[in-house]
Amino acid sequence: MIALAVIAAALAGPAPPRVAGCPVFPASNAWNRRVDRLPVAPNSAAIVASIGASTGLHADFGSGLWDGGPIGIPITVVGRAQPKVRVRFEYADESDPGPYPIPANVRIEGGRASTGDRHAIVVDRSSCRLYELYALYPGWHAGSGAIWSLRSNRLRPAGWTSADAAGLPILPGLARYDEVARGAIRHALRFTVQRTRRAYVYPARHFASDLTDPTLPPMGLRVRLRASFDVSRFPRQARVVLVALKRYGMIVADNGSSWYVSGAPDPRWSNEQLHTLGRVEGSDFEVVDTRALRNPAAAVGP
Repeated sequence: MIALAVIAAALAGPAPPRVAGCPVFPASNAWNRRVDRLPVAPNSAAIVASIGASTGLHADFGSGLWDGGPIGIPITVVGRAQPKVRVRFEYADESDPGPYPIPANVRIEGGRASTGDRHAIVVDRSSCRLYELYALYPGWHAGSGAIWSLRSNRLRPAGWTSADAAGLPILPGLARYDEVARGAIRHALRFTVQRTRRAYVYPARHFASDLTDPTLPPMGLRVRLRASFDVSRFPRQARVVLVALKRYGMIVADNGSSWYVSGAPDPRWSNEQLHTLGRVEGSDFEVVDTRALRNPAAAVGP
């Protein structure tokens, strides 16, 4: 019996990332699966060129404030005592009605006065449920909202958005300082591109474009840093991010500035170290053929 338990544990793979004591989706989730041994997509060069082969990578997160708000997408953790509220949604037909456990001091992307995307991410540590909102304003009203069980691989309904244009959760794609402090980020990261195609690929569920050029990336496209890219010349914080981009890659999740990779703000980030990521250019990436990640046996959930 002990031998069987050991074998089962080995087949289950490494433990998934955790936030507030909760798994950030199962180890078998697409966000948590390595892609460094998957084949390169046939149209990789054309898609990278359309995003920007000579455009540098940008860490869209860090320490301190920018224009009065945190640099990155913050995470708010609550417990079972947090009262839940009803939220009025602009896109109610593709939003989970809730209610949502939003504290009065919920952290909002860009700060309370932000005119940007105003994402809010709330993790209920008592139920391991994830609540995400786009364009959240006091009152409470928002553009859209989505709720996930962090123990499940269940996707959004086909064609539905979330708090992100691709219909994906945001939390699993954020670089978090606690991971870097431990020496490794063990999941894919989220990034944006200026122009996307009117299409989406697994695990995305929604597109946000009218463009049909086949060289443009669909939502859910996954890229990885080339195996031959030398990361040894980068400072530690940037190097940990780059190793993750080699092993797990990053996923197109929204329209925005090209090659902007997402993370959670933290006063311990070194902005000087993160700025060195700008030396990495689009041509240093390749598009991954992720069809193998669709394996139903690796994507079960309640």
